[in-house]
Parts: sequence; structure tokens; C-alpha cells
Amino acid sequence: MKELQKAAAQAIVNVFETGSVRGDYARVTLLANDPGHLTYGRSQTTLASGNLFLLLSAYVEAPGAAFAGALRPYLGRLQSRDLTLDNDAGLRQVLRQAGKTDPVMHKVQDEFFDRVYWQPSVESAGRIQVQVPLGIAVIYDSIIHGSWGRMRDRTIQRVGAPAAVGERIWVKEYVAERRGWLATHSNELLRRTVYRMDTFQDLMRRDNWSLALPLQAHGVLVRAQDLQLPAVSTPPPSAEAERVLLLQDPHLQGDDVKALQRALSAAGFLLGADGDFGPKTDAAVRGFQRAKGLRPDGKVGPATRARLGL
Repeated sequence: MKELQKAAAQAIVNVFETGSVRGDYARVTLLANDPGHLTYGRSQTTLASGNLFLLLSAYVEAPGAAFAGALRPYLGRLQSRDLTLDNDAGLRQVLRQAGKTDPVMHKVQDEFFDRVYWQPSVESAGRIQVQVPLGIAVIYDSIIHGSWGRMRDRTIQRVGAPAAVGERIWVKEYVAERRGWLATHSNELLRRTVYRMDTFQDLMRRDNWSLALPLQAHGVLVRAQDLQLPAVSTPPPSAEAERVLLLQDPHLQGDDVKALQRALSAAGFLLGADGDFGPKTDAAVRGFQRAKGLRPDGKVGPATRARLGL
């Protein structure tokens, strides 16, 4: 995939999230009934998923971060996904100032969204043999918006794998599946985000599988020469977010932990799946991360999930 195609894919999702082809590093958003709760940054990462914690942890650790001192006291509450932070005016003010004025925040966000969302999207696409740029853009959008794995599995169950039916046919079926899921979602805000799938369906109708520029994304013209120019719109809510899994006291438990343990066992790093994220699971996660060249921090976010095929 060429760099311009990557930039086009990211610009489409940036438009969906912030109305800007380059995104908005300072955007702080809270929409009523949004399952992601407080969201922030160039491509809008969320408090509820735990990914806002990962972003701000990376920023606080970055050399020269001008607002590290102001944000460090919030890390514990961010890690525990304390939803009272939704209405913390002090946190919002610092986030806006850092996004507007600190180039270190811009750099950290660029690296974060590339590492935590873009690379996992490319790897997820490769794992199911989707190589066409528009298909990778669809997967990138789904990983940022949420519930990629669920919709992927539902599509494969319904029509088969991309290798069996052809990747373009599979991507069309996936977008239709996801659009139907969004259109009938119990959350009215998410029902309104069907425009994301409408944009991809329009690109398919135009046979623009290569993401050739210029193109239209939700009413915004994306041109190669305009990728630095901002636009304005209301950001959409996030879909159901997958929580970051890590060792905590009390231990995290649930089906998502069990799915993680099964994937770690299949990769040879753990035996058994009891649905309890304890020290053995933490050690297995760190071992897997080291083996795959990831930061061995024991935190299971989009990057580690993608490497595990979750």
C-alpha cells in the first residue's frame, strides 16, 4: 500500500471522527449516550476503552512533553476508566492546550494512532487476505469505531472468508453487514453513523478500490494537496469499545479475558482459559508482546489484539 493511499485512508476516518482530513489534535468531545464517553485527539480515542489512558501515558513519558506534569495525576483514574472524568473541566482544558500548542503531543498522537490503530488494521487485513486499499480503509475505520472482530466473524460466518469469495466481494458484504448492525443499533447515536458505511459503499460504486484522489468522504473533498487543511463538523459517537485488558486488583474477568486466554494458548504462551486476568495471564501477555516486537507492558489494546487475531 502506497503512502498516499495510507494518507487517503486515514483522511477518510479523520473526516468521520473530527471533520478534518488531518484530524484535530485538540478536539475533546463528550456526546450524550456515547459508549466511548470522553474522547480526544486527532482520530478521537476514548476513555471507556482505556485507549485514552494509553495515549496520555505515552505522552507523559515523552521527552519534552510540556503538559506532562499536569496530566500525570490523572493517569490512575484514566487507567481505571473513571467515568467522572467526563465532566472534569481541568482535564479538558489541559488536553485542549496540549493539543493546540505542544508539538510533542502532535508527534505522540501520530505515533499512537499509527501504532495502536493503523498497524493493527494492516495486520488484521493481511491475516484474512484483504490487500486492496479500500478494504484496509474499511478495517481501519472499524478498528477505530469499534466492534471490528464481531462484524468480521459475522460476515465470515454468513458468506465465507475473503479467500473463498474474493476480497472485493467480501469487503462489500462486510460493509453491508456493518451498516445493517449500525442502522438497527439500540443506541440512536450509533444509528446515525451509517454514513461511514455509505461513504465506503459510494467509493465501491465508483470502483475506487485504490483510493485514488480526489474523493468524497461524508461531504468533504479529500485531495492530495489539501491533506493539511482543516474542516469542521460534529464528531460521531464511538461504537461499542473493547476495553483494554491488563492486570488489576481486583482482577478483570469476563468473556473478553477468556477469548484473550484462548488466543494466548493457541500461540503457545498460556494453557487454559478461566476468564480471570491474573498474574499468569499478565506474564503470558508480556511474553507474547516481547516475541512480537510490541512494548511488553502487559496491556492488551488494539495492537496486541490484532497480533493475536482477536
